[in-house]
Order: sequence, then C-alpha cells, then structure tokens
Amino acid sequence: MSIIQQIRERYAAVSIVVIALSLVGFILMDALSSQTRMFGGRSTVVGEVNGTEIEITEFDTKLTDLENNYRAQQMEVNDEMRQQLIEMLWNNTVEETLLKSEYEKLGLRFTSNDMNEALYGKNPPPVLAQQFVDVNNQYDANAARQFINSLKRKKADDPQRVFFEKNIIDFLISNGLRTKYVAMLTGSTFYPKWMSDKEIADNSSIASLNFIAIPYTSINDSSIKVTDEDINNYISKHKAEFKQEKSRVLNYVMFDASPTANDTLATLNSIKVLQAAFETATDAQQFLNVNNTAVPYFDGFVLQSKLQIPNAESVRQLPVGGTFGPYLDGGNFVVARMLDKRNMPDSVKLRHILVSTRDPQSGAVLITDSVAKNRADSIAGAVAKGSDFKLLAAQLSGDPGSKDNGGEYTFGSQQFGSLAKPFAEFVFYNSPGSKKVVQTDFGYHYIEVLDHRKVEPAFKIAYLAKTIDPSDETINNASNAATQFASQSQDQSSFEANTKKQNLTPRVAEVKPTDFNIVGIGNARRLVKWAFENKVGKVSEPESFNNAYVVALLKEEKKEGLARAQDVRAFVEPTVRNEKKAQQISAKIGASRSLTDIAKQFGVELQKADSISFSAPFIPGIGSEPKVTGAAFDVSLKGKVSEPIAGTMAVYLIQPLNSALIPAGDADYTSRRQQNEAMMKQNSSYRTVDALRRSAKVEDNRILFY
Repeated sequence: MSIIQQIRERYAAVSIVVIALSLVGFILMDALSSQTRMFGGRSTVVGEVNGTEIEITEFDTKLTDLENNYRAQQMEVNDEMRQQLIEMLWNNTVEETLLKSEYEKLGLRFTSNDMNEALYGKNPPPVLAQQFVDVNNQYDANAARQFINSLKRKKADDPQRVFFEKNIIDFLISNGLRTKYVAMLTGSTFYPKWMSDKEIADNSSIASLNFIAIPYTSINDSSIKVTDEDINNYISKHKAEFKQEKSRVLNYVMFDASPTANDTLATLNSIKVLQAAFETATDAQQFLNVNNTAVPYFDGFVLQSKLQIPNAESVRQLPVGGTFGPYLDGGNFVVARMLDKRNMPDSVKLRHILVSTRDPQSGAVLITDSVAKNRADSIAGAVAKGSDFKLLAAQLSGDPGSKDNGGEYTFGSQQFGSLAKPFAEFVFYNSPGSKKVVQTDFGYHYIEVLDHRKVEPAFKIAYLAKTIDPSDETINNASNAATQFASQSQDQSSFEANTKKQNLTPRVAEVKPTDFNIVGIGNARRLVKWAFENKVGKVSEPESFNNAYVVALLKEEKKEGLARAQDVRAFVEPTVRNEKKAQQISAKIGASRSLTDIAKQFGVELQKADSISFSAPFIPGIGSEPKVTGAAFDVSLKGKVSEPIAGTMAVYLIQPLNSALIPAGDADYTSRRQQNEAMMKQNSSYRTVDALRRSAKVEDNRILFY
C-alpha cells in the first residue's frame, strides 16, 4: 500500500496534465474532423432566406422522410433521384420560408376552428376519408375525431403521433395558410375599363409611313473595334440580362475504360458456353438467377405487338423450348428461349368481390383463410342464384377501389406484372364468362371475366443476357494511364503541357453548385463538389465515371454577380458593334431630315409601309423592329421625319403618314373583365411567389453537404 501511495503522490500532478492534454487533443481532433462551428469550422446551416437560417439537421430529416416516402411507393432512390429530391425540397423550403414571413406580416393565422373544419368538415384529408367510413359509405367524422383524440393522449415522441402530426397536421396548417394568402391575392385582382378600352384601341390601330433603312452591313465589321470596356458598359446597362451565378470552370481529360474488342469476344464466348445448358434447363428462371442474367426473368406473356426486341420475328417463330442467339441487344449478348405461347387480350374487363384476410395498412389478420374461403364461396353461390352483384360488392367487398362501381375494373396487359399473379393469370388467361374464387395475398376474390379486347398471340420468353463489360486488364490500363498523368500534372502549367505532350484533347465544363451532371461525363456530383472545395490551379486525383477515368484541372472560379466581358463577348459583341455603327451612321446623317436626300447619300431606297398594326411585331419591308413600330404611332411625329432610330438590323428614319382604327368586333367589357381577371387570379399565386423569390436574399450552401 505504501508503494501505491507514493506513486499517487509523486505522479498525481503529471497524470492530471496528461489527461487534460489528451482531452484537449480529443476535442480539437473532433472539431477538425467534424468541422463544427467551433473555431470557425464548417457551418451547420444549409442556407439562409432573408436572414432566416435553414439548419442541415432539419433539412436532412425532411430529406430522409421524402426518400422513405418514395421507397414506400417502390420507387428507386439512386444518386440522381436523391439530387432531384434535394432540389425539390430546397425550392419548397425557400418558398415556405418566404411565405411564412408574409403570413406573419399580414397577421394570417390557422385557428382551431380552421383545423376542426379541415379535419372533420366537408373536405377532410383523403387518408381520413378513406379510413373512417360509416354504414352509408360516407365520411365518419366522429370516428376520425375519436382516433385523433386517442393520438393526442399518446406521448409526444410516439411514432404514430409523430407521423400524423408531420404528415397530416403540418400539411393542413401549411396548405390552409397558403389558401388564405392566395384568396387575399385573388380577391384584389381587378381589370379596369380604361385598360380594356386602351387595349382595344391599341390592338385595332393601324398606320402607314415612309421610311429608309441604312443597314449595318454598309459598314465593315473590321472597321469597328469593340473593347472590353465597351462590353462592360453594355452589361452595366442591362444588368438583369447578365446576372451570373457562382460557378467553376473545369478542364478535364478522359482515359477510356470501355470494353475492347477482346472484351466483347470474351463475353460472346462466355454466353456460348452457357447456351447448351440453358436450352435444356428444366427451370429457366432458376438457371437465369444462378447465372446472373442481365435481363430479369418475367414470369408472364408479352403480346406480339409489344415484343420490342432485336430479331423479334425470328424469336416469335421459335418452337416452344427453342432458342435464338446469341444476338446483340444494346450492351448485352442475349440468347432468347421460347417457354410458352398462347393468345391473350390487350385489355380485360372484370368484376370481383374481395373477402379480405389482412388489413392492407397494418398487415393484421382480420379473419382466417378458411372463414374467408367460405364467405367467398357463399358470395359465388348467391351470385349464381341471381343476387345483385353491385349490391353485394358495395356491402361485402374489401376493395375500396372498386366496391362503389360494382367491383368492376379494366386492366391493360402492361399492368399484368403489377397485379397479384393468381388474379392476373385468371382474368387474362381465361375467356369472357369465366368465374372462380381465387386466393391472393389480399384474401379471396370471387371474379367474373366480362370482356377481352384485341386478343392476339403472346409469348413467354426467357432471356439469358450477359453485359459486355471491360476486363480487369482494360480497366487497369485506363486507371494506370490516368494515375500516371495525374502524378505528372500537379498544377495548371504541367496539366496543359502534358495534354499537349500526350496528344490529349481537354474538354471544358462550367459547373454550378447544384449541378449533378457534367456534359461528356454524366453523373459526376463528386467532381462538382471537388471543384467547389478546391482552389484554382488544383488538379484532381483520377476518378472513375461511366467506363472512363477523369482527371480535372480547376481552371477558373466565377463569382456571383455580373458576367465579365470575356465570358459574354461572343454574345454581346455584335450588338455593341451595331450600336457603334448606328452612331457613325447618325453622325453622317447630321441635321438633314430629307428622306430623299439621305436615301441618295447612302444609296438606299425610299420605301412605304402600309397597314402597320400596333399589336403585330412584323412590319412589311422592315421585319421585327419594335422601336420603329412605336414611332409609327407617335402622334407628335405625324407628317414629320423622325430622328435616326437604331434598330436591330439597320438605322431607320421614318415619316408617319396617317393612322386609323379598324373595327374591333365584340368588345363587351364585362366578358373581357371576367376573362382577364380569371387569368390574373390563376397566375397570381405563382407570380407572387416568383416575385418574392427574385427580391429575396437567398444563400445556398447545399454544396457543403450534398
């Protein structure tokens, strides 16, 4: 004990210091690795809308819920779909944040009375309307109220309560406030009579004029110098047209890892080896599963008119058990085996009554199979004795989708695979008039086939397919070439030098923070993120994208704001050049306003244009020149010659001669007001939200997280 006591006394202070340093190191390491807000690290804010922060935790939770909803509908959520969901959720979040601010300014509230009406009124949520139904097949508000009250008594973190509040209550509040907001907007729309009268007068006005047009082509382009300053001046005068989002410019080279001729031959030989065994396999589906066919097995028939495959005619002619191939279909070598043939309709009409054995939502057992079978047999017997099928369906069927229309359905052949297999096979494979009790996972169905349409040959075919993939050798060759290039190209100068040395053609791509695809590469979100996480001049490590290895150079960073002259020169230069030409032409014209003299001076014709419509953009002999059209109806110019007008294709001088009104037809103000106000009301919600968004200050940091 004395030795232990001495150690404690002598080394206690040292131990405390070591522990303290370890804790500090741990905290620092955690802060650096997680990039939290500590010491100015990575923010947890995915964006801001007019100063309102959108936290990544909340945003990510909503994204997860959205993904789960799609998966619940048996929809695949791959990388591309996830990026689309992120974009959709972001837009909705920005919109809801902006609208919430407007609701607060206007004092809009969703009251308890509003909630009672939304839950128990004439238009309840569909999920409640379907679940709570009385004996008359009407919405049972009292039953719904009891259910909701039972949820309120549960703990706040109870999964069922949380789900209901997030998916029903929150939606009702959001939708209710928006409905009130839109109602206020639409209620304020008005189309005054003076505006109606003015539009009618404008649209029925016609004019005639004398004019000369001095084309810009009369001055050589080479004689006009357009500087960056000229272009920047033009941009500053047209800021709305040249707003620029932040982006990055990449130069990248690709090292092809696509299958070679040898890879293709190897795939062909591999499927030929399997073909003999495939021809004699007693269970084609099991054989295909074991041998990893690239085309999934479909346990059904395909109509002749819908057999969209290469060599379809040859495959259709096969005897049952026969094979055709290997043939090339896209990126696969395929052997087709005919399993069976029959006639089948393109669509079928039927009626059924379902005796449910399980609750479709919870999966809970409702009744035993034997009881359900006896009930279904009893229903079949009652129908055979003359009972009203529609009445029986309405009273007894467990299928809400058909019980109100006599149990009837019409299914197309393309829906075969989405139906329960025993159900689908009975209605498609048996002739009209066939009747039977059929068991599925939903319960027991009494089914009657009513009609078949467009009956034609159909085929059950199994496909042994092997994808032509690059070999390991091909992949390694491309990977090694890309790795060697990247190791020798550590900066912009060496990247550019090596592309020339190796005779590679670099491609150019400009990417924005929300981009998912890159032209020429495809799905390349990782590379987009890399571009925004690094500085100009950085060269990426090789990355594999769609049978190619990519090495990229971050060539340029473009910040949010106005575009630069060098970026828009090709688009703007012709316009600026024409403006300079217009100045030269106007200077040559000087003070003269004689159309005859000016026409002789520039060697052009004096022309006349009749029946110019104020509402039409096109002028005979001139084309689309809005400035000329406006001047033609300027009453102060009547009988006078205008100042030079710099148009799109030429400089014009015009002399308006006269103007008149053509008959306007039926110009009833009431009907015009109703029509225009209806259009204004229809567009008011979209336009208001669009205006709010354009005027808002939105900071988008999604690139940091996704």
